[in-house]
Amino acid sequence: MMMGEALSCVLLLTMMISFGIVSANNGVFSVKYKYAGLQRSLSDLKAHDDQRQLRILAGVDLPLGGIGRPDILGLYYAKIGIGTPTKDYYVQVDTGSDIMWVNCIQCRECPKTSSLGIDLTLYNINESDTGKLVPCDQEFCYEINGGQLPGCTANMSCPYLEIYGDGSSTAGYFVKDVVQYARVSGDLKTTAANGSVIFGCGARQSGDLGSSNEEALDGILGFGKSNSSMISQLAVTGKVKKIFAHCLDGTNGGGIFVIGHVVQPKVSMTPLIPNQPHYNVNMTAVQVGHEFLSLPTDVFEAGDRKGAIIDSGTTLAYLPEMVYKPLVSKIISQQPDLKVHTVRDEYTCFQYSDSLDDGFPNVTFHFANSVILKVYPHEYLFPFEGLWCIGWQNSGVQSRDRRNMTLLGDLVLSNKLVLYDLENQAIGWTEYNCSSSIQVQDERTGTVHLVGYHYINSARSLNVQRAMLLLLLLSTLLLSLVC
Repeated sequence: MMMGEALSCVLLLTMMISFGIVSANNGVFSVKYKYAGLQRSLSDLKAHDDQRQLRILAGVDLPLGGIGRPDILGLYYAKIGIGTPTKDYYVQVDTGSDIMWVNCIQCRECPKTSSLGIDLTLYNINESDTGKLVPCDQEFCYEINGGQLPGCTANMSCPYLEIYGDGSSTAGYFVKDVVQYARVSGDLKTTAANGSVIFGCGARQSGDLGSSNEEALDGILGFGKSNSSMISQLAVTGKVKKIFAHCLDGTNGGGIFVIGHVVQPKVSMTPLIPNQPHYNVNMTAVQVGHEFLSLPTDVFEAGDRKGAIIDSGTTLAYLPEMVYKPLVSKIISQQPDLKVHTVRDEYTCFQYSDSLDDGFPNVTFHFANSVILKVYPHEYLFPFEGLWCIGWQNSGVQSRDRRNMTLLGDLVLSNKLVLYDLENQAIGWTEYNCSSSIQVQDERTGTVHLVGYHYINSARSLNVQRAMLLLLLLSTLLLSLVC
C-alpha cells in the first residue's frame, strides 16, 4: 500500500471541481488524433479493444490532439495547463472515467518520453504557487471513499488507488491547483480562463500505464456519466450545463470537443438507459441495405448490461453472435465471387478492387425515438496487406464478461458530431464534417458562437491514411476491479 497507509480500492474515483468562470459558459478543447497516418496491425487494433473492454470506462474549449488513453493504443488527447506559473499537460479526454489525474514528480515508474512527438511533464506541487495538498479530513476525501478511510488522518494527504481489469493501476494522492483552459468568447475566439481543481497526483503507475508505454500521455481527464465525473462537477458550480459534444476527424486528425448547448447542427436524440454506468442506449433493429435482420427482442441485452454501449474509445464494433453472423453473411453475399480469407483466425477479409460504397450495402442501426446510425462500406471495411477486412467483430467469442455485448466504437462514430445531454439523459449524433465548425449557445446571454476545428501540432508530421479511421477518441468503457 502506498504511503504505508491503507488505500481504499475504488471503482471510479470522484473528482471535485470548482471553476470560477467569468462571462460565457461555453468552452472548447483542441484535440489531436494520436495515430493519424500510422499503419497499425490487426493485432494492435484488437489488443487495444481487449484492454479497453476490460476497463470500461458554458462551454469549455479543449484543444484536441490525439487519441485517448496513455496506456495502449490511445485515442484523442487534449492539452491543458496546470499550476502557477502554468505548465502544459497532454491528457486523454475520456468519457468513460470520472477521475482526472496526471503523473507526478515522485513517480519512478512513470514514462519520461513519448513517441507521439510531445514533451511529457511531471507535475511538481512545489513548483506551483497555487498547488495545495488535499487532506484526509476534507469533505472531498470522505465523498470519494464513501466515508473516512481507515488510518487516513487529518495530517495526511488523501490517497487514491485505481486498479483496472487489465492489471494496470494508478496510485497517488489528491492535490488542488489551478487548471488553465480556453473559454469561448466569440465566433472562433477563445479567452484564457482558469479554475481550481482537485485531481489525482500519480505517484505510482504499473502495467500499461507505466514506463514501458511508448505512446505515453501525461494523464487522463474524465468525462464519464456519473455525478463524480468532470462534466458533472463543472455543472454543480452552475457555470455550465451537463451537456458536451465531440466531433472527431478521422481523416485529418483533431476535431472539436465542447462543453455547452450545441444548436447547430441539429442532432436527433435517443434516451440513455437508466441505471447503467456507461452510455447505454436501446437499439431496436439492424438493417443491411434495404433488409432488416430478423432478431429476437432481447438480443441486445447481455446479463446485467442493457442495450448497446456507445464508446468512441473502442476501435472496432462488437455485436452479439446472432447479429454478427447474419450481418457478415449479407455483406459477403453482395459479391458472390469474393474469395474470403480468415486472417488471424478472427478477421473476415477479401480482395476487392472496385468502389466499396457501390459494391457493398450500408449498415443502419435503429434506436429508440426513431434515431438511426448509418455506417457506410468505406467505414466498416478497412485495408490490411492488400485485402479489405470487415470491422464488425463477434462478441459471442469474447471472454465470459464480454460475451455477446453490443459495443459500438470508432468504426461507427468517426466523422460524426456526438452530443451527450446528461441534463435530459440522452445521447445523439449526426453525420458532420469535423474539420468545419459548430454553433454553441451561451446559456447566460443566449448568444450563439461558432466553435471551430482544433488540431494540436506535435513535433512529428503525420500523413493520414484510411486505416486511422479505426483509431478514435474518448473512452467510455471502464470496468475497474473492485478490491
